[in-house]
Amino acid sequence: MEVADILARKCKDPRLKFVTVTDVEMNNDLRKAHVYVSLLGNHVEVETARKMLDHASGFIRLELGRRLELRYTPEVSFWFDSSGSRGDKIDRLLDAMFPDGQSGEEGQI
Repeated sequence: MEVADILARKCKDPRLKFVTVTDVEMNNDLRKAHVYVSLLGNHVEVETARKMLDHASGFIRLELGRRLELRYTPEVSFWFDSSGSRGDKIDRLLDAMFPDGQSGEEGQI
Protein backbone atom coordinates (compact mmCIF):
# COMPACT_ATOMS: atom_id res chain seq x y z
CA MET A 1 0.00 0.00 0.00
CA GLU A 2 2.85 2.34 0.79
CA VAL A 3 4.53 1.93 -2.59
CA ALA A 4 1.23 2.56 -4.38
CA ASP A 5 0.67 5.67 -2.27
CA ILE A 6 4.18 6.96 -3.00
CA LEU A 7 3.67 6.44 -6.74
CA ALA A 8 0.29 8.17 -6.68
CA ARG A 9 1.11 11.11 -4.42
CA LYS A 10 4.84 11.71 -4.24
CA CYS A 11 6.22 10.97 -7.71
CA LYS A 12 6.16 14.06 -9.88
CA ASP A 13 6.40 12.28 -13.23
CA PRO A 14 2.92 12.06 -14.80
CA ARG A 15 3.88 8.86 -16.66
CA LEU A 16 3.94 7.03 -13.32
CA LYS A 17 0.46 8.13 -12.24
CA PHE A 18 -1.21 5.24 -14.11
CA VAL A 19 1.01 2.49 -12.73
CA THR A 20 -0.90 0.00 -10.57
CA VAL A 21 0.87 -2.03 -7.89
CA THR A 22 -0.50 -5.57 -8.12
CA ASP A 23 1.69 -7.42 -5.61
CA VAL A 24 4.81 -7.15 -3.46
CA GLU A 25 7.04 -10.06 -2.50
CA MET A 26 9.61 -9.64 0.25
CA ASN A 27 12.51 -11.98 0.91
CA ASN A 28 12.84 -13.61 4.34
CA ASP A 29 15.03 -10.93 5.93
CA LEU A 30 12.85 -8.09 4.49
CA ARG A 31 15.83 -6.49 2.73
CA LYS A 32 14.54 -6.89 -0.83
CA ALA A 33 11.11 -6.08 -2.20
CA HIS A 34 9.94 -7.22 -5.62
CA VAL A 35 7.12 -4.86 -6.55
CA TYR A 36 4.86 -6.14 -9.33
CA VAL A 37 3.14 -3.43 -11.34
CA SER A 38 0.80 -3.26 -14.30
CA LEU A 39 0.32 -0.46 -16.78
CA LEU A 40 -2.10 -0.15 -19.64
CA GLY A 41 -0.42 1.10 -22.76
CA ASN A 42 1.58 0.12 -25.78
CA HIS A 43 5.05 -1.40 -25.70
CA VAL A 44 6.79 2.01 -25.83
CA GLU A 45 4.77 3.39 -22.91
CA VAL A 46 5.43 0.28 -20.82
CA GLU A 47 9.16 0.42 -21.55
CA THR A 48 9.28 4.14 -20.69
CA ALA A 49 7.46 3.48 -17.41
CA ARG A 50 9.88 0.66 -16.60
CA LYS A 51 12.84 3.00 -17.03
CA MET A 52 11.14 5.67 -14.94
CA LEU A 53 10.40 3.19 -12.15
CA ASP A 54 14.00 1.98 -12.15
CA HIS A 55 15.14 5.60 -11.98
CA ALA A 56 12.70 6.39 -9.13
CA SER A 57 13.51 3.29 -7.07
CA GLY A 58 15.98 5.18 -4.85
CA PHE A 59 13.42 7.88 -4.08
CA ILE A 60 10.76 5.25 -3.38
CA ARG A 61 13.14 3.42 -1.06
CA LEU A 62 13.88 6.66 0.79
CA GLU A 63 10.15 7.33 1.23
CA LEU A 64 9.58 3.76 2.44
CA GLY A 65 12.32 4.22 5.02
CA ARG A 66 10.52 7.27 6.37
CA ARG A 67 7.16 5.50 6.54
CA LEU A 68 8.00 1.98 7.71
CA GLU A 69 9.40 0.99 11.04
CA LEU A 70 11.87 -1.63 9.86
CA ARG A 71 15.45 -2.20 10.89
CA TYR A 72 16.52 -2.09 7.23
CA THR A 73 14.83 -0.28 4.38
CA PRO A 74 14.21 -2.83 1.63
CA GLU A 75 15.89 -2.55 -1.74
CA VAL A 76 13.06 -2.04 -4.24
CA SER A 77 12.96 -3.62 -7.70
CA PHE A 78 10.05 -3.41 -10.11
CA TRP A 79 8.65 -6.24 -12.20
CA PHE A 80 5.84 -5.96 -14.72
CA ASP A 81 2.81 -8.14 -14.09
CA SER A 82 1.33 -9.27 -17.40
CA SER A 83 -1.53 -11.28 -15.90
CA GLY A 84 -4.06 -8.53 -16.67
CA SER A 85 -3.24 -8.48 -20.38
CA ARG A 86 -3.28 -12.29 -20.49
CA GLY A 87 -6.69 -12.30 -18.82
CA ASP A 88 -7.99 -9.79 -21.37
CA LYS A 89 -6.72 -12.00 -24.19
CA ILE A 90 -8.49 -15.04 -22.71
CA ASP A 91 -11.72 -13.03 -22.37
CA ARG A 92 -11.52 -11.97 -26.03
CA LEU A 93 -10.92 -15.56 -27.13
CA LEU A 94 -13.88 -16.82 -25.09
CA ASP A 95 -16.09 -14.05 -26.47
CA ALA A 96 -15.08 -15.07 -29.99
CA MET A 97 -15.88 -18.71 -29.29
CA PHE A 98 -19.20 -18.02 -27.58
CA PRO A 99 -20.58 -14.73 -28.93
CA ASP A 100 -24.02 -15.28 -27.35
CA GLY A 101 -22.51 -15.70 -23.90
CA GLN A 102 -23.62 -19.34 -23.91
CA SER A 103 -21.21 -22.23 -23.57
CA GLY A 104 -23.29 -25.11 -24.85
CA GLU A 105 -24.61 -26.94 -21.81
CA GLU A 106 -25.74 -24.81 -18.90
CA GLY A 107 -22.93 -24.18 -16.42
CA GLN A 108 -20.22 -25.93 -18.43
CA ILE A 109 -17.66 -24.64 -20.88
